[in-house]
Amino acid sequence: MELRHLRYFLAVAETGSVTRAAEQLGIQQPPLSQQLKALETELGVSLFDRQPRGVALTAAGTALHGDAVELFARIEQMRARMQRMARGDEGALAIGFTSSAAAHKLTPEVLRACRRQFPRVTLSLTERNAAEAIEQLADGTLSAALLRAPVQHPEGVRFDLLLEEEMVIALPLDHALLRRRAEEGVAGGTPVSLRELKGDPFILVRRPGAPGMYGDLLRECEALGFTPRIGAEVERMLTNLNLVAAGAGVSVVPASMAGLNRHGVAYCRMVETDRLRAPLTLGYRAKDADPAVAALVALTHRIAARHRKEWDAAGGEVPGRMEGASASVPRVT
Repeated sequence: MELRHLRYFLAVAETGSVTRAAEQLGIQQPPLSQQLKALETELGVSLFDRQPRGVALTAAGTALHGDAVELFARIEQMRARMQRMARGDEGALAIGFTSSAAAHKLTPEVLRACRRQFPRVTLSLTERNAAEAIEQLADGTLSAALLRAPVQHPEGVRFDLLLEEEMVIALPLDHALLRRRAEEGVAGGTPVSLRELKGDPFILVRRPGAPGMYGDLLRECEALGFTPRIGAEVERMLTNLNLVAAGAGVSVVPASMAGLNRHGVAYCRMVETDRLRAPLTLGYRAKDADPAVAALVALTHRIAARHRKEWDAAGGEVPGRMEGASASVPRVT
């Protein structure tokens, strides 16, 4: 049985006339009658009572009519769904993110916009460190990932730089530098140089081979004439800040994380801010044919472009008092 046979049947059933149905379908009456007879033979039932002025459905024809209408409704639903999937309006996305990327306001904004604009796309969200996220992008476990600096570049995975923001220094609230500045009457917003922390243990996120922000920080310290003493290497920046709050050392984090752990951490702008930047990067497979991924990538770039425009309109100022753990608006370029 072919779908066209059922379409012919429905046309005759709904017009009550083979002649009018043939005109509606744009075919000749004899071939249409032959197709209807072939359908009846295949099903082993009579579908129509032939009458002097048209046709009427038999009991079997009435039953088939209901089934055929339902079938074509389902086909129409299937076609609409395939069209939505082709546009990226329906499907499933597995999105990974690092804890530091999640701290930037762009990340939740992208996820909210994705849910709002593509309500039929199912989102699966997981936190990963950068290395795990990139591995899962490469093997197809993740559709996309928001992270900072890529720690590796596997073949087939693309990384788009969305934004850059300044890095800030994270100090325990009782750090000697803060006490000394308070005693000397130094303004709270005065930048701190990394050189002033050369005697402190640094709590850093470990990057294999020291690429990305980890390597940038080490190189900057070397340029300032000292090798930082590593107090601990951790997998996630939130762990950094927990250890800083506990007094285990100092750290350097993206400005968008300023304000976290405010009960135990003070954030200070750096003298070296123009040389140490924190990127926000979108990773995905370059040849991914899933339209939902393409829609997510386009949406993320639109939101990032708006953030850059807002930054330019603000004249590059980063409002908010950094020292004392108040939140800041990150710089983007």
